[in-house]
Amino acid sequence: MSVQPASRRRRILRWIAFLIAAVIVVLYIALPIGIGVSVVLPYQETVGAPPAGVEAVTLTTEDGVALAGWYQPPRNGAVIIVLHGAGGSREGMRSHIDLLTRHGYGVLALDLRGHGGSEGRTNRFGWQGTRDVGAAINFLRSRDEVKAIGGLGSSLGGEVLLGAASTYPEIKAIVADGATTRSLDELLALPSEQPLYRNFTARVMYAAVQILSGETSPTPLLASLIAAPTTSLLFVAGGANQREVAFNELFAATVPDRSQLWIAPEAPHTGAFGRYPAEYEQRVIAFFDRVMASPTH
Repeated sequence: MSVQPASRRRRILRWIAFLIAAVIVVLYIALPIGIGVSVVLPYQETVGAPPAGVEAVTLTTEDGVALAGWYQPPRNGAVIIVLHGAGGSREGMRSHIDLLTRHGYGVLALDLRGHGGSEGRTNRFGWQGTRDVGAAINFLRSRDEVKAIGGLGSSLGGEVLLGAASTYPEIKAIVADGATTRSLDELLALPSEQPLYRNFTARVMYAAVQILSGETSPTPLLASLIAAPTTSLLFVAGGANQREVAFNELFAATVPDRSQLWIAPEAPHTGAFGRYPAEYEQRVIAFFDRVMASPTH
């Protein structure tokens, strides 16, 4: 009489163990691999016509990738390289472009490789982003009207600009809005992310991206910031995202002598401009005006 209930209990326990193992595999292996796959899947957002007075341009990187962009010459001698977030394009940066051009700044807004109208393989972590910034720098070097260069990036765009700062000292000022991390080394720079239970899934995800893309992660952001002593920085973090706040506090603390940090209260990721447009404009323009003042002199 007791054998049947015992056998049933064993079957139930085996099913429970199987379900627990399946959940662990899905959460810690399959899900991060799936995210890694999505990072390299082709996706190119449709880009509309350029804003009035803005020229459509095509730039070529050192490895032969054609990048699509918009260029507006400056009235004050300074041009800001504008870069979008992951999976986006310059289409989503129209408000930033308008903000800058209203104040006399020129703009070179690019679609990173694999995004928007640009060629190249997609990597939403922007691991080849420094090469894309290099194409922008080469373009601007050839323009007589350009006397100073800055950068403004949203999320991934900010990370790409920060990562390129050590390679291209021509970039005198960078506004990084919502920058966090794009590689394991960058993630582990935050003490709270160093325990294995916190970073295991990230390790799986980044490994998947490296295998699928055939690329290696770029120079870590903190190393780039330290190696770019002539670049001034304005970090913008959405106050509603504590992880974003923590990373930006780390960035600012790494180079305190040449950085500013604005934590926009209750703003979501890259939401400071939408929530506080007047303050965002005042802070960004005051920063660029201070660092790139009278670039024609």
